[in-house]
Amino acid sequence: MRPRLATAVVFGTSFSVLVLEILAGRLLAPLIGVSLETFTGIIGTVLAGIALGSAVGGRLADRRDPAHLIGPAVAVGGVLTWVAPVLVSALDGLQSSDPFSIVLLAGVTFFAPAAVLSSVTPMVAKLLLSDLDETGRTVGNLSAAGTAGALTGTFLTGFVLVAAVSTRTLMFAVGAALVVAGTLLTAWSRSRVNPLFVVLAAAAGLGALTLSGSCDTETGYACVELVVDPANPAGRTLVLNRSRNSYVDVDDPTHLEFRYLRLFAAVIDGTRPGPIEGLHLGGAGFTFPRYLNATRSDSSQTVLEIDGPLVDFTQRELGLGSAAGIEVVVGDARLTIADLPDRRFDVVSADAFSGLTVPWHLTTDEFVAELDRVLRADGIVVMNVIDGGDLDFVRAEIATYGLHFENVIVIAPPGGTATGRARNYVLVVSHQAIPLPEINPADGEILDPAQTQALAAGAEPLTDDFAPVDQMRRTR
Repeated sequence: MRPRLATAVVFGTSFSVLVLEILAGRLLAPLIGVSLETFTGIIGTVLAGIALGSAVGGRLADRRDPAHLIGPAVAVGGVLTWVAPVLVSALDGLQSSDPFSIVLLAGVTFFAPAAVLSSVTPMVAKLLLSDLDETGRTVGNLSAAGTAGALTGTFLTGFVLVAAVSTRTLMFAVGAALVVAGTLLTAWSRSRVNPLFVVLAAAAGLGALTLSGSCDTETGYACVELVVDPANPAGRTLVLNRSRNSYVDVDDPTHLEFRYLRLFAAVIDGTRPGPIEGLHLGGAGFTFPRYLNATRSDSSQTVLEIDGPLVDFTQRELGLGSAAGIEVVVGDARLTIADLPDRRFDVVSADAFSGLTVPWHLTTDEFVAELDRVLRADGIVVMNVIDGGDLDFVRAEIATYGLHFENVIVIAPPGGTATGRARNYVLVVSHQAIPLPEINPADGEILDPAQTQALAAGAEPLTDDFAPVDQMRRTR
């Protein structure tokens, strides 16, 4: 094998492995969420595949002529790339965020293609190592080519391709390129192609091409579905990564389907009469900003939403987003809030969590300080916290907000602070005393300030340096 061809093969297989690693996060997000633990599980699984593939590829290259192994390995890697989205579709409906499940699901779908493609580099190295005097240069050049391919695959996919092409289309294209390259390399080595492999490859490719996901659209952050409510023709449920994120009644902006939003409304309606200038962390269906504008004339709302394509989708499908009185700022709230003026807002609603996804950097002392800066002295914060387990996340957030605000209360779900499955808790925060609102007992149970502080006893505030919220909120 000539050095240029060898470099191209190693570059291409390494490129493909890293493309698959990036796409694994997108493809598996509906099943395992988007979190530090998700990335950890996927990266670790792919690295394990790289390690095993490299070891096995080296052993095979010592026992058989690697010229006859490289083409089939590349082609098989392409077929396994096609198989991955088919397996994800077969697992559709499974959702879990515990580390074992994350590693298991990532392993079932992406370990095999990473391992097979990684076996190619030592096979290529074996072909080139004909002169012991140039071993270092040969191995170094191949290592550099592999690293360059991995970097190109990472940057191109993360910054360009994911935003331009659907995940499954990218998976099919990568698989097709590998199958074609593997076939050409097999022909170059004058090896015979197994007819059974051709049949299996065709079946896998057809499955990857025809088996589409359930997304109405994909953004850089979520698989987006819009579901019509069969009980209410005007009702629409916005589903992000298989989790019910927002409910919108296109005819009635005062309709609040989700319990925690009814609690938001009860708190604000009971404490803040008149027009409201509100700041909302997370837009999605824009349900609560629409509610405030519909129930209070002369109000204005600012929404910080990280997902620009999602904003475009809701505007197109629901006519939401840039409605009168709602300003949408696209970008990460941790960054965009820095551009907002001091003491501008009467109300802040923090609702950036979605199912298994937790933006931890919006939970820390440093970010709460920014909320305090933009909130008026008599303003109020309402925050949706999804927690299970022993409520360590809720307790830590109480402690964190308590560093900046004199008054913090919690509205627990009906039945109180029972541990176990994940549920929605509402934190109410202010510098001023908080009149306990009248709420429907079916919506929640108010903990007064003393009960709230007792719940948080011993909890450590979250900081940018230490905020393990994924571990804190895990159910038992």
